Amino acid sequence: MKRFWKEARAVAGETGWTIELDGKPLRTPARMPLLLPTEALAEAIAEEWNLAGETVDPRAMPLTGLANAAIDRIATDADAFAAGLARYGEADLLCYRADSSQAALAEQQELEWSRILNWARRRYDVDFAVTAGMLHVPQPEATVRRLAHAVAELDAFRLAGLSPLVTIGGSLVAALMIAEEAIAAEDAWHAVTLDERWQMEQWGSDAEAEAMLASRREDFLAGARFLTLLA
Repeated sequence: MKRFWKEARAVAGETGWTIELDGKPLRTPARMPLLLPTEALAEAIAEEWNLAGETVDPRAMPLTGLANAAIDRIATDADAFAAGLARYGEADLLCYRADSSQAALAEQQELEWSRILNWARRRYDVDFAVTAGMLHVPQPEATVRRLAHAVAELDAFRLAGLSPLVTIGGSLVAALMIAEEAIAAEDAWHAVTLDERWQMEQWGSDAEAEAMLASRREDFLAGARFLTLLA
């Protein structure tokens, strides 16, 4: 899409904030009004549109994309979307550790991942089944239920921000910790990519793998920023 506007600005309304492009209200891909819940998010999205070049790159507008998803996809069936994210709690990345053949990695996992799991134990009064290897182990029923309840309580916009944290990082617990501002997003990213970075250090990496990791990091941090703009 070619740029067709000169200025984007956030506009306050009776039920929320909208974005106007040269005075015309911006709509989602499904032609719904882009109605935003906070001034901070509206201002940040307006900035994305003002910083766009002559040819618009959607990847340079992650906040806009997440807001569109909240309105067009998630709000139409928030319960089902929340249930899909909650299922990650049944096999959270942080519960699967390296075996005895990779003792140094397992030690690092214990150091970084136990902090996050211990937070969830205190926050939700739950426990976790932790194992060595990738063979699935079921989590306690109460743990799965309480984590699912925490996700189900979120509105469509918060679910939109949580989604890339869960799906990219593979850890529902780490995502919830970010959402509650109990861990910095960069620290959480460092934790959920521990295995990948370890493998790169051991076996080397290439430009393509590093570029993919950097792209995932951008999407992960965009989700975290989206959540902070809803506060």
